[in-house]
Amino acid sequence: MAPRLLRTNSCEVNMSRPQPSPSFLQLARAFWRIGLLSFGGPAGQIALMHRELVEDRGWVSEDDYLHALNFCHFLPGPEAQQLATWIGWRLHGWRGGLAAGLLFVIPGAVIILALSMLYAVAANLDWFEALFLGVKAAVLAIVLQALVRIAGRALNTRFKQVLAIAAFAALFLFDLPFPVVILGAGILGLAIARVRPHWLAVSATPSRIATGPRPWRATLQSIVIWALIWAAPMGLVLATLGPEHVLWDIGTFFSQLAVVTFGGAYAVLAYMAQEAVQGFGWLKPGEMADGLGLAETTPGPLIMVTQFVGYLAAYRAPEPFTPLVAGLLGAGLTTWVTFAPCFLWIFAFAPWIDRLGNAVRIKGGLAVITAAVVGVIANLAVWFAIHVIFAAVGEARFGPVRLYVPDWATLDWRAALLTALACALVFVAKWSVVRVLAINAVGGLILSAL
Repeated sequence: MAPRLLRTNSCEVNMSRPQPSPSFLQLARAFWRIGLLSFGGPAGQIALMHRELVEDRGWVSEDDYLHALNFCHFLPGPEAQQLATWIGWRLHGWRGGLAAGLLFVIPGAVIILALSMLYAVAANLDWFEALFLGVKAAVLAIVLQALVRIAGRALNTRFKQVLAIAAFAALFLFDLPFPVVILGAGILGLAIARVRPHWLAVSATPSRIATGPRPWRATLQSIVIWALIWAAPMGLVLATLGPEHVLWDIGTFFSQLAVVTFGGAYAVLAYMAQEAVQGFGWLKPGEMADGLGLAETTPGPLIMVTQFVGYLAAYRAPEPFTPLVAGLLGAGLTTWVTFAPCFLWIFAFAPWIDRLGNAVRIKGGLAVITAAVVGVIANLAVWFAIHVIFAAVGEARFGPVRLYVPDWATLDWRAALLTALACALVFVAKWSVVRVLAINAVGGLILSAL
């Protein structure tokens, strides 16, 4: 009997049972291809994997894919990379998970490293600054687009809308730390889901596997092994360079960030920029937007922008290394502590995926975090807008309230014009991210020449 096909958006989706598991080499080749083509942020990457692995190859069933995707939304870190790791684990155990997760990241990591090296040596050149004037404006429009999309999907109850506004106020007006806002939202969600689950629009779904031994041993082994892998380079830095070196600061900061990266790169970018610029002095104002622009043009997770920050931080404080060597070490350490936790989460908790159907309180915690992320991204959009359009931005304090005060004399009309152009291309013409970045980059060169 021929397999049943469902036609959706002019493509045929194979609804029969998954095909026999691929060989390890076939798996590696597929994820190498996905890693090279995974542009467009998490939505595009998830759609690409669905087409390649569910529709075309039939290695994973539709139900399993969607169930795993929901599971990955519970975890901090890039959900697309974690979904890739889970698929590899499902098909070839820990070896497949490691291969799929690494191949999903490596192409983008190599490209963003090369672009970071170029940026470090060319950032002070006039033509380069003009180029990135347009890139910053495009990034602002892209962040606004992400805000609209996530808000439309996540704020489906009045309670969630209030939470998003509260998260924005906590960050923008009261200057609360990002981890406090996210963790506080998660705790609130766990409590609300118990007494008022309808406020969060969450409900239980039948568990896929209700019986069988709980995989405690496998989970504990994975936690111990991957915690040691995660900490290994930090131990080496501590033993050889000490806790005062910039590499130690890089490792500890991005390790902490890896635990609270709910909502992806957009959610943590403002906090990362604040700490990198004001806390550590690694970057100049506006350079975080440059980094995100570079990450938008490369395949792989957008959180790879952390590698850009790590490279520049070490490059600018290289002792006892040369700037290039220090930058490479900073980028490598940042990538390690950013993605090692992703493997920890998947290998530790993937055996439990089929038991999470009835986890209403966990779903509630995630729902509130997602609502808070909308407020976080709104904070990022406003922060970007002020720092892209104005060259000088001060702060004013009124008790616990902090306000940004731009210097209107430093208004950059070129940046304002390019931002309007990027918003028109994104929201009206609906151009792709890469096309908008390219047009704005050229626009920056032209306006700066004029």
